[in-house]
Order: sequence, then C-alpha cells, then structure tokens
Amino acid sequence: MSKRLTRRDFMRLAGLGTAGAGLGLAGCAPTGPDANGRIEGRVVVVGGGSGGATTARYLKHHAPELEVTLIEPNESYYTCYGGNWYLGGFRELRTLRHGYHTLRDDYGIEVIHDRARDIDLDGHRVVTAENGRISYDRLVVAPGIAFDWDRVEGMDGDDTIAVPHAWWGGAQYSILRGQIEAMEDGGTVVICPPDGPYRCPPGPYERMSLIAHYLKQHKPRAKVLALDPKDSFSKQGLFEEAWEALYGDMIEWVPAKEGGKPERIAVRERKVFTDGGDAEHRADVLNVIPPQKAGAIAERAGLTDEGGWCPVDQRTFRSTRHDDVYVVGDAAVAGDMPKSGHAANNQAKLVAASIVSELRGHEVPGFPMVNTCYSLAAPDWGVTVAAVYEYRDGEMRSVEGAGGLSPEGASREFRAREADYAPGWYASITRDIFG
Repeated sequence: MSKRLTRRDFMRLAGLGTAGAGLGLAGCAPTGPDANGRIEGRVVVVGGGSGGATTARYLKHHAPELEVTLIEPNESYYTCYGGNWYLGGFRELRTLRHGYHTLRDDYGIEVIHDRARDIDLDGHRVVTAENGRISYDRLVVAPGIAFDWDRVEGMDGDDTIAVPHAWWGGAQYSILRGQIEAMEDGGTVVICPPDGPYRCPPGPYERMSLIAHYLKQHKPRAKVLALDPKDSFSKQGLFEEAWEALYGDMIEWVPAKEGGKPERIAVRERKVFTDGGDAEHRADVLNVIPPQKAGAIAERAGLTDEGGWCPVDQRTFRSTRHDDVYVVGDAAVAGDMPKSGHAANNQAKLVAASIVSELRGHEVPGFPMVNTCYSLAAPDWGVTVAAVYEYRDGEMRSVEGAGGLSPEGASREFRAREADYAPGWYASITRDIFG
C-alpha cells in the first residue's frame, strides 16, 4: 500500500460515521443466527472511555438485537485529549465532558454506573460493587491505564492533590490549572513526563507548549522545565521548532542523557532530584506524570503480562490469556499502534465487528486501522501525525508510505490550518464514540 492517503481517506478508514434492556444476572448462551440473521447473547463491556463506549455502540450498530451492557462508574467522562487546551486557557473543561444518555436512550445499550471489582473468568461473570454479578457470553475489557507508583520514588497516589498528574480527565486538570493560575510571575512549572509506553505519546510536550502559551500571556517571566527519563519523544522536531519560534527560552527540555531522568520526588518541598540524585530542581508547580500500566481490573483478572499490559491476538484483540475476553484501548499490547483515543476507537470497531461475525458464524473480518493525532503548540499552531496499520506477521504494523507527519519548516498559515482542524477532529471522534 504505497499510495499516500488524503485526509478524506483517513476519515473513511477511521469510520467516523454513525452507529445504530433491563439488567439480568444470567446471560443466554449464543445459539447462532436465526432464519432472519438475528443473534442472541450478552456482551458486557467494562469501561466507558474511548474504547469501551465505541465498542458498545458498534455492537449495537452491527446487531441491534444483541444485549449489550456497559459498566462504567462515572456518569460523565472527561477526555484527556483536549485537556491540554484547557490548561492553555482556551478551552473550558465542561466542553470535554461527555455523557452516556445517547448510548442508552438511542441505541438501547444498558449503561450501569458501577465499579467492576473483579472478573470471574471461569463463571463468565463480572463482579460489581453494587449490582452483584453480571453474566456475559462475551466480555470486552477497556480499563484504560493505572499508574505504576512503585516506579516513582518518594510519591504515591495519595500525593496527587499537591502534585497532580492530570493524566485522567476532569478534576486533576482543574487542580493543575488552579496551581498554574496561582503561581507568581517568575515561577517555574516542572513537568516530569513518563517513561514509555504510556497514554498519548506527544501529550507531555503539547502540555509544555500550552502551559508556556498561558504563561507568555499572563506570567511572562515564568518558565517551563521538563525533566525527562527519555532521550527523544514523539513529534520532537516539530515541537522544538514551535518552541523556538513561539517561546524562546521559556521552555527547557532536559533529556535523560543530559541528567534529566527523575530519581526521586520530594512532594512537600516540590523538588525533583535527577542525575543520580545529585541534582536538585525546585518547582513552584510540579506536574509528575507517572509510569503506566493497564487498568487495575485487568491486572486483578489475570489479563496482564509481566510488563503490566494485556497481550492480545492483534488480529481480533481477543485476550491471549482467556477465551471470550477482548481487550481494547490503552491497556492492550497493540504492536505499532500508539496508546491514544483514536487508536482505541479504531480497535473497538474491529472488536465489535469480530464479535458479531463470530456469533453469526461468519469469518472474522480484517481491515486496516488508523490513528490521527493533532497536537497544538499554541491555539494557532498545530502539528499532526497520521498512520495506517494492518495485521502483518502476528502484529499490528504500520503501512509504509501511508499516513505522514506535518512537515518541518512549514509556514505560519500552514500551522494555523492544522490548528483549525483539531477542534473538528475532536468533535467528530467524540460524536462517533458517545453519539
């Protein structure tokens, strides 16, 4: 596949179009389609983020008669993508909030706001906090991420009010923005990106850019310092070009090879120790994004490997640890595909089509998947990366010659057009997920 795809081709492959009750404690065994092609059975989806909500919606699109139950503890979901726009001061947090009423009322999905505590894999039941045991014929686990606090010396999950991570949507973003707004001019925001793999590879560097955008307007003597455990990052040349053009010496990025790797966090003093612990950096605002792993329910159910992520058959995203269970989104080991909202959305469509095809006795489909990622260095400065993936040699692999990266050295008009596309992309994908 050597043809360079247009933006329209990407949107078509991504499927950014439309999709089309009663809680019981016993699932019905699937019996195959009847004379009219209708199938029976219950699919339970754990997790209502980009991957889980998309899976539920597209299951109903392909098989409206199928019982689909979505288990999600929160009544509103805040996307992480777009969160840095809020930190930059040009997006309101409420515009990143999405509900489940359309999935429930228009698509007939049973939405249960409850926490999945465990999964009885042998009994085909999800154990919930308040609704007992919910049986399934097929299970989709979309748990997102958890933080690996064992790899952060000096800090744990109880410290995230003083030192927010802002890597889950909602309240954490409000805490971080409030700290930035309260910081005195001349202060320093220190950001510690995570080691990989992690959700949204360019996210920490977009965050650096947009915090600098806010500071440039309101606290022009302030600085952004990134202490990084890595030596390179996604879209690095494009971000560094934007930093030089827009922010001068306001942003400093220190890679691991130059002593930037955080060794220890002192929460009370808001200090980061690097270079083997010999160098000390004090922050006025400290944003530590911890290393990550699959969401806790996946680990409790035994769906994770020694690296903390969920191995899957990447042709269908069926778990390699247990039959009748699929894993989508950030938690899954997905070859070359990044951990992103758009990737999760595409994986979910593949999973929904695979489950329905299997229940109907059809061959499981295989089709290319895409990821498109918009990053803003300022409200009028955007950069993008897009890629196509296909199942090859046992993994999801990038298709050579398909997709592409924003060119370096482009004009300000070009960057402004890229920035204009970003809100439209956001509106399209969230409408595709939540209706």
